[in-house]
Amino acid sequence: MKEQIQIKREKSLEEDNQSFFWIKSEGERKLATENLVPGNQVYKEKLIIKKGIEYRLWDAFRSKLAAAIMNELEYFPFENKSKVLYLGASTGTTVSHISDIVGPSGMVFAVEHASRVARDFLDRVASYRSNIMPILQDARKPKEYFSVFGKVDIVYVDIAQPDQTQIALDNCEMYLKNGGYFFLVIKTRSIDVTKSPRRIVEEETEKLKANFDILQSIDLHPYDKDHAMVIAKYKN
Repeated sequence: MKEQIQIKREKSLEEDNQSFFWIKSEGERKLATENLVPGNQVYKEKLIIKKGIEYRLWDAFRSKLAAAIMNELEYFPFENKSKVLYLGASTGTTVSHISDIVGPSGMVFAVEHASRVARDFLDRVASYRSNIMPILQDARKPKEYFSVFGKVDIVYVDIAQPDQTQIALDNCEMYLKNGGYFFLVIKTRSIDVTKSPRRIVEEETEKLKANFDILQSIDLHPYDKDHAMVIAKYKN
């Protein structure tokens, strides 16, 4: 029975290129992804079955990518078969939803440096999902990711470092394909607590302009305080 569900799941992914869904739950319209691993929860999210397909509700207070969608994200290149380099996997909440979206033929290279967090990520997420390649490495050392093969379609960066933008750029230079997409979470308080968050977002965005076309900048309030998401396209 489990194998039949998995075959049905893979077939629906091949035929249906919709990346995320809006599901009615408790009288509200909520964001969800189709569960790659039916029956499996990652962060106690609600599972809902509609027409024989299981969906996982995607909590915008737990995922900055979901928060960006809720705040009118206009560009969503994550799709079936996408290859994604994700810096700052943490315990894997957002990585798991991207894993749902890219499906069995896609791949998420998930980089996390903190060993305790990485252990949790391996136990709860990566061990159940064959399309996640965990990389226990420092994002400052992209040359040491020995398991990344080829160029990726998207680089997604969610790390808390004062030089997070430069770290992100170094990774893009090494792994992002020409015309690929870049999602940068700007954690303003990790960069400089003395400047206004808006000014920091402007300054960090400016650093991207030599190599990227800036597509959108999104304030993630009320889901995340003093955080922004910048979406850009690689033009090198």
